[in-house]
Amino acid sequence: MDYEIRAVRPEEWPAVKELRLAALCDPVAPLAFLETYEQALARPDAFWQDRAAGASHGTSARQFVAVRSDGIWDGTVVALIEEAGTEDFFGRVVEQRQAQLVGVFVRSGARGRGVTEALFSAAVEWALGVGGVTRVRLHVHEENARAVGFYRRFGFVPTGDGVPSPGEPGKAEREMVLRESGPAG
Repeated sequence: MDYEIRAVRPEEWPAVKELRLAALCDPVAPLAFLETYEQALARPDAFWQDRAAGASHGTSARQFVAVRSDGIWDGTVVALIEEAGTEDFFGRVVEQRQAQLVGVFVRSGARGRGVTEALFSAAVEWALGVGGVTRVRLHVHEENARAVGFYRRFGFVPTGDGVPSPGEPGKAEREMVLRESGPAG
């Protein structure tokens, strides 16, 4: 694998925006993301600047990217620290300090090369290194079989909990949590 896995830098907001727009064009985007291409495209540059700055340092969020040797970004994952007593983006109260992985995307040409594993390893290592975080979770649409398969191989297991998928009556976003033993090897 010829990639550098690292956190974004504040000045890289145009690349953060480009990769997010590419992700929202993926055929499974309607299952994978709670935002549309049109919504993201309409956001002002200040949004993307704030997003990159906020995910580049600190202890509340970190966006990791897979950067090819030619400078092209081929993948990303964001780790968000959720504080006990706050509400998550589904409006549910967070019961313990934990990390949630979101915004997972790897370009189709980079899939199957270990990029997703490397991104997840970096995100999990960072999240578990933030004081008081012992639980890493994510949500996945019940019909996103490709994602569910990867998450299981990495070591995530279903909790049995879920929330209705926004805008899709009868469909759900299922919670998965990383086994206490950590990533599968």
